[in-house]
Amino acid sequence: MLGFKQQRAFRILGKVMEELTPREVVKELDKFIIGQDDAKRAVAISLRNRWRRQHVDESLRDEIMPKNIIMVGPTGVGKTEIARRLSNIAMSPFVKVEASKFTEVGYVGRDVESIIRDLTEIAVNEVRAEKMNEVAQNAEARAEEEILDILFPPPFSESRAADAEDAGPPGESGESGGEVQQSILPLRVSQEAEFRFEEAPSGQDAEEGAEAIPAVDPEAMKRWEKTREKMRAKLKAGKFDETMIEIQVKEAVGAVGLNILSSPGLEEMGIDLKGLISALPFPTEKRTRREKVRKAREILKNQELQRMLDMDSVVKEAITRVEETGIVFLDEIDKIVGRESFGGPDVSRQGVQRDILPIVEGTTVLTKYGMVKTDHILFIAAGSFHNCKVSDLIPELQGRFPVNVELSSLGREEFARILTEPQNALIKQCKALLAVEGIELEFTDDAVSEIALMAETINTQNEDIGARRLHTVVDKLLDDISFEAPELDKRKIVVDAPYVRERLSELAEKRDLSQFML
Repeated sequence: MLGFKQQRAFRILGKVMEELTPREVVKELDKFIIGQDDAKRAVAISLRNRWRRQHVDESLRDEIMPKNIIMVGPTGVGKTEIARRLSNIAMSPFVKVEASKFTEVGYVGRDVESIIRDLTEIAVNEVRAEKMNEVAQNAEARAEEEILDILFPPPFSESRAADAEDAGPPGESGESGGEVQQSILPLRVSQEAEFRFEEAPSGQDAEEGAEAIPAVDPEAMKRWEKTREKMRAKLKAGKFDETMIEIQVKEAVGAVGLNILSSPGLEEMGIDLKGLISALPFPTEKRTRREKVRKAREILKNQELQRMLDMDSVVKEAITRVEETGIVFLDEIDKIVGRESFGGPDVSRQGVQRDILPIVEGTTVLTKYGMVKTDHILFIAAGSFHNCKVSDLIPELQGRFPVNVELSSLGREEFARILTEPQNALIKQCKALLAVEGIELEFTDDAVSEIALMAETINTQNEDIGARRLHTVVDKLLDDISFEAPELDKRKIVVDAPYVRERLSELAEKRDLSQFML
């Protein structure tokens, strides 16, 4: 039997993983990433193991640790994309960090625990957005009712009585932009008699001389409801968007100006001073603001959303998602590899590894939302390891990344497939962008092969930056077309191999290719 916490995590992960087997996960990754089958299999198995863990006996569940992964391969071969797409498939909180930006505690730089704080912040924002989306329709309906109550309030409402007192003679209701409201206010006063009739006092009330009790005439009420529905239709149609109305907005009293005390450095220590100040029980008061209906609707809707949102449940669910389904991608982990020495940067590198170790191993991190356990967060590390080996990491950290996969370099064949096959293929993006200008762009098969060959040649002659080279090559190829697109008379442009060679062959032969460097 799953515990409550495990049930919530299962609903997050299980609703997709129950249908997505490792083979299906690989198929999903194939839609965006060409090749690298070993890496796809490794992450698919790790993801499936998370789902399997939810079904293990509770006495053993907490003992099953995630199979963290190290991906080794040159830049631009798909390491980051694999991790990012994996988080989308599992609908998991995901954060990408570069290990080289962290330094050992005591040195200038980011504290490694900020990784978990960033991941928690991302999860809270995701859950908040989901919850607000769930209640958005109700919040909008309530905001609409509030505006209708201002424009045409119910019989004997406080707003009607106030309007009757403040309206004065017709035509004296205020500023420009409120013509519709000016015509409504006299209507409210004149209609008051329709809804009120005097009931004769009787019994003890009559003897005591009690005042007559105002009642609502049923026929008048029907007419009021019919009129209100007509106004609702006009409101939805935007007929009152420019009408000026007065709305009540709740604002905290006493917190103004305190945000100057906040410091970015405090967040690195897990202290959110602004959050603490906002959580203090400052009194609130209603302030009257005069706005157009269009803007007032948004203000009232946001106010209703905040009122309907239970931040305690949002934070609890977000922390559960982080602890059970969070994914951290540690890029450039090879940059913190260094042999032990008595001075210089190697000390900092070894220190960063030692600081990362407890986070990966499993610890509790203080965030502004509470304590977050890292025991079951999936860590995926990546690096090129040109000048070092995975075995150069400290042994304790190596042991926390049991899965080691190697990604292969990309060549002409892979580049040609990357240009055309993925859902977000580069050529598809270029066609879509120029279609906005009314230009139909067509690439022949030999043009695609030529672009792939050019990218491979430039990577060979210069620094190999993998598939990222395709972006610079294609941008240079289409530079003139993109610049002149609005003035071009030709609505269809065919890019073939001769055109590619004309634009790029001379550059590919040059040794100075600085313009292709990212």
